[in-house]
Amino acid sequence: MKEPVLILSDLHLGHSASRIDRVECLRPLIAGAATVVFNGDTWQELASAFRQESERLLGDLRALCEELGAEPVFLSGNHDPGWPGKGWLELAGGRIVVTHGDAVMWAGSPWSREAFQRQEQLLALWAEHRLREDDAGERLRWARKVAVTLKAARHPKGRSLMRRVWDAVNPPRRALEILHAWWKHAELSDAFAARYFPRAEVVVTGHFHGRGVWDFGRRLVLNTGAHVAPHEAMWVEWSEGWLRCGEVERGESYRRGRVLGVWRLGSRGLGKGRG
Repeated sequence: MKEPVLILSDLHLGHSASRIDRVECLRPLIAGAATVVFNGDTWQELASAFRQESERLLGDLRALCEELGAEPVFLSGNHDPGWPGKGWLELAGGRIVVTHGDAVMWAGSPWSREAFQRQEQLLALWAEHRLREDDAGERLRWARKVAVTLKAARHPKGRSLMRRVWDAVNPPRRALEILHAWWKHAELSDAFAARYFPRAEVVVTGHFHGRGVWDFGRRLVLNTGAHVAPHEAMWVEWSEGWLRCGEVERGESYRRGRVLGVWRLGSRGLGKGRG
């Protein structure tokens, strides 16, 4: 895979809450990358209400990458589980693992209304999965099944703050599950990597829409946030043994903003660098 490798996630192209109305706004963000990994939820494969517009924007995204000389790599997410491939990517000989994150929690998206309504189906899938629960490939295949099982019946109608807050607290249990996921996702991502990718020193996820960096000592967890209101996004870059991450700066165009962390993957492990 050609470097520099840029990692983004959760564009949610075509979704009513996505901030990306024009793919062209991503040009400065993508420029300079040789490979761009879109780590899940790039488009709205399962949402018939958004699919046509989402598919159009996805075509624009492919065209933009081609124009910029960046090879796009698409990983599956719970909103676009149909991408081919195993559902994760390993860099630096397996020391960096990139995966969407919907396989981290047993219900995929336990905050979804569908998860509340389809508990029996989820439990049946989980019982089937537990027969082969130590296999990473099986775990990601299971996550895709969960994504289809939890296909949303309704969607947010806009991206205003009030609409998004109302969507998050209705029903109240949904708000509690969202807060729990934000509180625990980094710790659970670390445990997920320890089980399925024990050699990984870094795990990069999206899914939880909670941009941030967590250092567990033995492993670094990076979450790239989301390009949907009211959340913020993060970029991650891997090049020549250096891992960097930073804020996505929004405006008429999206750019790589303030650097949040720099690390060197050397023979003695993960070391901090200077931003």
